[in-house]
Amino acid sequence: MSLLRLGAEVETKKPHPCGGNRWEIVRTGADYKIRCRTCGRVVMLAPDELLRRIKKVEAQT
Repeated sequence: MSLLRLGAEVETKKPHPCGGNRWEIVRTGADYKIRCRTCGRVVMLAPDELLRRIKKVEAQT
């Protein structure tokens, strides 16, 4: 879980309806808030759900 820090960029297994699959972590805690890098949509996910959806974690920006 230490890779999922504020500002980290993650790639999901499935694309968002806008076509993008790259997200930025904008809030951590009991839930994670992630922002789509393509359209800007913000989604909140539980930690276990986020870990299930992640394909790759990029270097922190």
